[in-house]
Parts: sequence; C-alpha cells; structure tokens
Amino acid sequence: MTPWEIHGLELANCNCNFGCPCQFGVLPNRGNCEAAVTFDIERGHHGDTDLSGLRAAAIYHWPGAIHEGNGQMQLVIDTAATDEQAAALERIMTGQDTEEMKTFWFVYAKMSPTKYPTLRKPIDLTLDMDARTGRVRIDGVADIDVAPVPHIVTGQPHRAKIGMPNGFEFREAEVASGRTTLTGGEVAFDPLVDTHAHFARLHMSNAGVIEGAA
Repeated sequence: MTPWEIHGLELANCNCNFGCPCQFGVLPNRGNCEAAVTFDIERGHHGDTDLSGLRAAAIYHWPGAIHEGNGQMQLVIDTAATDEQAAALERIMTGQDTEEMKTFWFVYAKMSPTKYPTLRKPIDLTLDMDARTGRVRIDGVADIDVAPVPHIVTGQPHRAKIGMPNGFEFREAEVASGRTTLTGGEVAFDPLVDTHAHFARLHMSNAGVIEGAA
C-alpha cells in the first residue's frame, strides 16, 4: 500500500435539505443521493508524488441511500496535474491504497459500481469557508455556486455547523446553500437549487482522518 496524505478544503453540494440527513444516519429526504464535490488541495503526497496545489472533483448519483449502493461516479482532475499526479489522485479518490472503510472516498467508490473514465478538465474555483461562499467552474462538467443559508425569518446569513467526532470525512463542517448545474460528463441529474452544501477542512491519509490535524 502506497502511503498518502491530503490536506485541503472540500466543498460539497448534494440534493438534500440543509444539514444533510446522511450526517445523522437518516435516509435522504428526496429518496436518493446526488452530489458534486470539489477539492482544493493545499498540500499532500502519494508516495513520492507531490499533490500540493492540485484541484479535483467528483460527481455522484445513487438511486437510493448511499449505503444501498448501485451508484455512479465520475472523477475530474484539473489539467494542471501531471499524468503521474492524476493517476495518484485517481487511486486515492477511488479508495485504493486505503484501509477498508476508513475514508469517504473508499465508501463512495465501493458503493458506486459504475465508474466512468476520469476526466481531465480545467477547474476554476474561489472558496471562502468563513463566509460560506464559493464559485466553481469545471469546464464542460459542472457549475457550482454556494452562499450562506438564509435565515428563515429575516433572510440574513444563518450559520450552522456539523460536528462529526467519529466521521470518516471531517471533524467539523460549515453548512451552506448550494446550486449545481451539470453541463456535461457521464453522470446526470437535474440542477440542485438551494440544497445542502458544506465546507470542510480535509486532513486524510490511508488510515482516515488524521487526528490532531482535523
């Protein structure tokens, strides 16, 4: 098993209500799960391959809850990555070189028997976790826009966090409101409009979340 680590910022937008039932062990409120997830890697490596400064994304669709399987997935790796770096990211994001069930990448890949070929596309993004705002443009694949959750009465930005002391993705996430439109790729779903989004700092290795760094 090749050792690896990734430290960076994740932005995810799924089709469920704010908060995301999956985080609480509840079935998806619309019956299925669809999501676009982007990763801005600040530093990392896969063996001797440096992954610092790279960007990647994944588009997922499950016909029911994630744990019921039968999903589809397609990875996107920024064109700035070399072939060696892209191959390393693909191994990590498909759950390879990872202890069983220790990362969300492992679980998502295991629950997605349909894996479409990885795309190499420019990924342009601006993410601000503190402000809960983000803009992602994945050329020919997806447009993602994120804003704070609006307060139900005043409409002003409403802040909420999710804490996952034993999670396999993050320890804490900032909840936001997301919109995603797919513009290409093999995985297809209707536009997500004002649905759950979250920002999270990722500190991951072969063995899962790196304690003390998360």
